[in-house]
Amino acid sequence: MSQSWKPLPDDLSEPARRLAEELRAVKDAHGISLAELGKRTYLSKASWERWLNGKRLITSQALAGLIAAVDCDAVLLTSLLRQAEAARGATEPAAAPPVPGPAAGPAAEPAAAATVPVPVPVAVPIPVPLPVPVPVPVPAATAGVPGWRRPPALAAVAAVAVLLVLAGLYLHGLKADTSAAAASAAGPTAPAGARPVALPAQLCQGVGCAGRDPQAMGCETDDRTLVTGTIGRVVLYVHYSARCRAAWAGITDGSPGDTATITTSTGSQETALIHWGYDNYSMMVEAASADTVLRVCGHQPEGDGCTRAVTSLVASASATSTP
Repeated sequence: MSQSWKPLPDDLSEPARRLAEELRAVKDAHGISLAELGKRTYLSKASWERWLNGKRLITSQALAGLIAAVDCDAVLLTSLLRQAEAARGATEPAAAPPVPGPAAGPAAEPAAAATVPVPVPVAVPIPVPLPVPVPVPVPAATAGVPGWRRPPALAAVAAVAVLLVLAGLYLHGLKADTSAAAASAAGPTAPAGARPVALPAQLCQGVGCAGRDPQAMGCETDDRTLVTGTIGRVVLYVHYSARCRAAWAGITDGSPGDTATITTSTGSQETALIHWGYDNYSMMVEAASADTVLRVCGHQPEGDGCTRAVTSLVASASATSTP
């Protein structure tokens, strides 16, 4: 499925133009939207829009994420990116040497990898209770005889019986663990004749979404941008999901090291940090109450600044649309 693309900028170098055209062809060949492309590569759809329309040259990390996510000609795309970078380096003036600064704090994190591993739950074996030893009955005729001992043969039979019981329980527990793991991997099943049970529309809501990724939780499906603000060229966003009853910060047109922090009236905070590229978003904060106040503040070389406060979630969400 192809789409009608905008003309590429006239000032693109020939390698950069070919690279943008090849990236468009990969997207069209797989018939995926910008949002789906962003989810597969763990990047925002805004970044992919700029790369596919020639507004920015795609980064090597983003290209590596694309190659890992979809079937494409990795050799051709990598070669075109190197040629485009070389052409850009030949036309740009030499950059001034960086000025040494203080040691990076906790916010200065290393460049993120092209793909972020998603933790997979591991089936935990169910502990199997050990059997209580069953005493071997003592014959009534000999129970009271001083110095009586159980015959060696009877003791051996009792020991073998206990070992057989232990082995059976162990194998039963192992089989149960294996079956549980297989059932978990295959997904939920229903007994024969039972009516299908509808799964919940969202994976989290309210306080259950706090500190979690809005894309991974599916909260981006009804995302509303309640308010925006700017610091120089950098744009800050307050995102809100009525279905998940949670909010998060967004930042675009920034540079590595720029941040955007969302704060609630209860003091909860989450920060979006641009590791590399031009944009990012934060984890979510709870916004279950209609009177929750939200604000996003950013810190960039151009200075610090904040969006206006969102004081009525219901009214703001109904008056906005998905960007």
